[in-house]
Amino acid sequence: MANQEPVLQALGDVFMPEAVQTIETKVDELGPGLRELSLKIHARPELAYEEHYAHDTLTAFMSSHGFEVTPHYAELSTAWRAVFSRGPGGHVLGFNSEMDALPGIGHACGHNLIAIAGVGAAIAVKKAMEVHDINGKIVLLGTPAEEVGGGKVLMIRKEAYKEMDVCMMVHPGAGIAKSTEAPTCLALQPLVVEFFGKTAHAAAAPWEGQNALDAAFLAYGNISVLRQQIKPTHRVHGIVEGRDWKANIIPDYAKMQWYIRTPTVAELVALRERVMACFDAAALATGCKIKIESGLPTYDLRQNDTLVDEYVSYVKRRHGWVEHPARGNIVAASTDFGNVTYELPGIHPAYTIPTVPNGGNHTAPFSASAATMEAHEATLTVTKGIAVTGLRVLGDAEYLTNVKAVHKAWRDREDAPRA
Repeated sequence: MANQEPVLQALGDVFMPEAVQTIETKVDELGPGLRELSLKIHARPELAYEEHYAHDTLTAFMSSHGFEVTPHYAELSTAWRAVFSRGPGGHVLGFNSEMDALPGIGHACGHNLIAIAGVGAAIAVKKAMEVHDINGKIVLLGTPAEEVGGGKVLMIRKEAYKEMDVCMMVHPGAGIAKSTEAPTCLALQPLVVEFFGKTAHAAAAPWEGQNALDAAFLAYGNISVLRQQIKPTHRVHGIVEGRDWKANIIPDYAKMQWYIRTPTVAELVALRERVMACFDAAALATGCKIKIESGLPTYDLRQNDTLVDEYVSYVKRRHGWVEHPARGNIVAASTDFGNVTYELPGIHPAYTIPTVPNGGNHTAPFSASAATMEAHEATLTVTKGIAVTGLRVLGDAEYLTNVKAVHKAWRDREDAPRA
C-alpha cells in the first residue's frame, strides 16, 4: 500500500497565514536535502568537540542557502554560526543545531535530527522574510558537545547568544505517536573524583598500602546510602575507573565520574555539598588523598510558555498532534540549553519518533530509529512548528514583548544561586 500524504488541517486564525504557507512549502521542498544531510551525519557519528564532519557538512549547506557562515565560531573548532539579515531594524531570531553523538551507540539521542531541524527552520524563515517583506535577523548556531562538555555554556560565555531575542530548538524522544511536550529538565553538575593511595603487595604486606579502590567503593557505598534520604526527583549516578589494577597489588589510584541532577539550581547546590561529604569521608577512612574537579554545570530547562503556546497551537491545529504529557512534566535528563533559557526566552520542545519497546534515548535501538523515514517526517513537522513560532517573533512586536515579559517575570523572582 502506497504511503499517503498527511491531510493538513485548516490554518484558521493564525499570524500571517500566507507566510506560514511559505514556510510549510519551503520545509517540504527542503525535505529530501535535509534527509540526505541527516543520514550523512548519522552515518559518521562524532563525539563531543570532535564533530568536524558535521561542522563542515552543515556549514557548507547553510552557505549554499545564502547564509553568512562563520566556521570554528566562539573559539571552538566545531562550533559555527550562520546568519541572514534583511532590512534595517527588526528582531533577532535564534535557532540551535546540535551535532554530537554518544560513544558506542552513535546518534542514540537523535542529534542528526536536531541538526536538520535548526537548519530547516532557519532556511524556511529566511524564505518567508524575503517573500513577505519581513525585516530582521536569523542566527543559527551549531553547538558542539551537548552530551558531555557543555558546549553551549562555553558559547554563552563568548556571548554567542547575546544578540538574540529568543532561541529555539527541538529534541526527539520515544512516546505516543504524533505527540510533543515542553518539559522541564534537571540541572546537572558533573564531578570527576580521584583517589590517590599507595601500592603494596596485597598478600605479603597489605598494611603498607593505602587502597584507592577501597576509597572509591566507600564513596559509592556512601552515596548509595545517601540516595535513601534524597528526593525522588533528585539523581546521583556514577562509574568507577582505574589503571594498572591487579588482584595482587593494592591499587594506588581510582577515578570516579559522577553526575548530580536536581530540578533546580538551588537544589543542585545543596545536594552537591552532601555528595562531596561522601567523597571526603571515604578519603578520610582510607587515608587516601582526594582531588575533585567540577565540570561545567548545566541549569534546569525553563520553557517560555508564550513561545510554547504558539508552537503547540500550530502542530495541534495544522498537523493533528497532541501535547502529551501535560505542560511542566519533569524529564529526568539534562541539557546545556537550560543555561540558554536562563539568559533569554527559549523553548526546547520534545517530540516523538517511532521506536521499539524499551528503545528510548541513549539506547542502540534509538540510534536506528533516528535514521528512519518516519523520524524524518516527524522532524519536518516540528521544524515547521518552531519556524512558524519564529515568524511571529519577527513579525509581531507585541507578541515578542509578551514573550520577554514572561521571561523577565520569572528571572525577577528567581534568586537561586548559580551552581
